[in-house]
Amino acid sequence: MEPSRYGPFPYTPINRRPKLKWPNGARVAVWVIPNIEFFPLNEPIPGARGTYVPEVSAWSVRDYGARVGVFRIMDVLSQRNIRASVTLNSEVCDAYPQIMEDAMALNWEFLGHNQSNSRPFHVTPPEGDKQLVHDTLARIEQTTGRKPRGWLGSGIQETWDTLDYLADEGLDYVCDWVNDDQPYFMKAGGRQMVSLPYSTEINDLPQFRAGRSNEEFESMIRRQFDTLYREGAESGRVMAICLHPFVIGVSHRIWVLESALDYIMKHDGVWFATGEEIVDAWLESGATF
Repeated sequence: MEPSRYGPFPYTPINRRPKLKWPNGARVAVWVIPNIEFFPLNEPIPGARGTYVPEVSAWSVRDYGARVGVFRIMDVLSQRNIRASVTLNSEVCDAYPQIMEDAMALNWEFLGHNQSNSRPFHVTPPEGDKQLVHDTLARIEQTTGRKPRGWLGSGIQETWDTLDYLADEGLDYVCDWVNDDQPYFMKAGGRQMVSLPYSTEINDLPQFRAGRSNEEFESMIRRQFDTLYREGAESGRVMAICLHPFVIGVSHRIWVLESALDYIMKHDGVWFATGEEIVDAWLESGATF
């Protein structure tokens, strides 16, 4: 897209949109998004204490998520019959093949999420971004047998050209624009893509980095759901629960996810869905904004 003062979509306030109806009269479409990522030991780790390598402490914390935490998340979701939508670094396919094996057996959805979280767009040469997008999607397709339909940028980053590259690859939706509680259309590369609500608020990593306690984060999830559930009685809403295996998947935090999901599941009119299921239902609703 061309540099501009506003996004590649019209400003459409939520109180001026057609009423959104989810399947079976659901008020809220809830999607659960584990970020399954790879951080090479021989590269600097974003968010770590320094830029030196090897940064053993920061790296091993993240590797715990791959060795242990992600399997706790799998157990919690499987016990509740919830399919996840994975934002996937494509290098996970080579670094952690057993994770891919188990996630595929659970029929989870996979979205593109760069090759590694150590290399978001703003630290890679601009001329290589188009190839990076292509290679990420191709590697995931090679492993799963299916090309992703959605994308979340590593670090939730884009350049002015990212949406065009995603459109060139035929993707249907993107999650980088955390500015709404409903999907909406955006223009990219001469075609329409769907922006699907993601969250930097109901997201374990930034909240625990900010010093939230387990109890505070669990309460945040409940309170957000309560608001969206109330508003969803008039027009459907989307709630994203964004997770990192090395954060929520540790032994003293996993109960937060269990408790919050059990609270949400006690309510009628809740639809646990994958990202692509939400996008398809929104498109089938006749959405125009």
